[in-house]
Amino acid sequence: MTRIHFPLHRRRWLAPVAALVLAGLIGPAQAAGPKAYVGNFKDNTVSVLDIAGGTVLSTLPVSAGPDGLVAAPGGGPVFVSGSSASTVDVIDSASDTLARKVEVGQGPQGLALTPDGKYVLVAVNGEDRVAWIDVASRLVAATLAVPKPHTIAIHPDGGVAYVASQAPGHFALVAIDLRSREVTGHVALDKPPRDLEFSADGKALYVTLAGVAAVQEVDTGQNRIVAQIPTGISPHLAQHFARMPFGVVVVQGPGEVQLFDPASRQPLRSVKVGQQPHWMDRGEEDNQLLVSNEGSDSVSIVDLASGQTRTVAVGHAPRKIAVQHAGAHVSSHEVSIANFAFQPAQITVAPGQRVTWTNRDGAPHGVAFADRSPGQDLLLPGKSFSRVFDAPGVYDYACSVHPYMTGKVVVRAPSGS
Repeated sequence: MTRIHFPLHRRRWLAPVAALVLAGLIGPAQAAGPKAYVGNFKDNTVSVLDIAGGTVLSTLPVSAGPDGLVAAPGGGPVFVSGSSASTVDVIDSASDTLARKVEVGQGPQGLALTPDGKYVLVAVNGEDRVAWIDVASRLVAATLAVPKPHTIAIHPDGGVAYVASQAPGHFALVAIDLRSREVTGHVALDKPPRDLEFSADGKALYVTLAGVAAVQEVDTGQNRIVAQIPTGISPHLAQHFARMPFGVVVVQGPGEVQLFDPASRQPLRSVKVGQQPHWMDRGEEDNQLLVSNEGSDSVSIVDLASGQTRTVAVGHAPRKIAVQHAGAHVSSHEVSIANFAFQPAQITVAPGQRVTWTNRDGAPHGVAFADRSPGQDLLLPGKSFSRVFDAPGVYDYACSVHPYMTGKVVVRAPSGS
């Protein structure tokens, strides 16, 4: 039988880790993968969800009437607008604590993050303007007059935004050039616009209207509606996410997510969720969708391929939901768990880079750090766990299920920095 020798410095902390595992005291202090943030409108709180575990990690008090919500990718801040207040709250997603309140004016509603991550656009409904929050300084950098702005969609190239304007008698979509910060066009509407979203490729702008059982497709080159996608009663949000072959619509009347063919603009099938679904975001897994159900105080985690759903209870009247995606700008390094070993056993990264462990074995494993920083105590076959390392240092870890499996992450700042 082959004997494995562990260096003395590893043996010193391996025994305590093993004892904690056997005692059942090592638990997931944070989510194993991406988290979702849910604004509970009637509670004035935000629920933080562990998507993989289907549990609420924490509940944070925020400004009254949380209505708009966006999460910066790659572990960045989360922004929540208080529609019954005058602030946008900033949540530190590393600690899930309130970091700052940004004064923007009365009645902020919809939020949108620019693709470069530099600005959050705010629909300040009570003061008839759109505000730009500088993400770095967390201060208002500019404003632009727009009548009764409600929600905002930004083209994937970051050049233009469209704002749903709900001014009585003058319902419209207002086009804004984001470089010059000027209004450049309008799409007149007969009904109040509810939400609007660009498809992931930027070719379509999907708009829902109050009292219309169909999604409107807008040609932004001509600034006019060119097609409709029939739905059930009260569609609220339509999207065509990246990596999904079909589009999806939250339909409030029947309490479902409707799938549609973006090419033919015809309905495909529907998946039942909770009562009065309000918002949705895609998960990190292909075909996974998270839906907030305002009428049943829950979030549905939907596998669109199989139609199966999981339900997570949250606060009262959950409206907006945002998944904190990894983000393409965060460099990622991979560690495979195979044949009861971490491969590679040692990996070197720069500060701010992400390491992802994927269990490619037939047995469950886990990641437990020697310094007791957040890891993942149970990683089933085929599942992954990610962590962004911000501070330079050496991070020893072991498998929380099999403590003889060890590894190390070395975080080293580039020379000259």
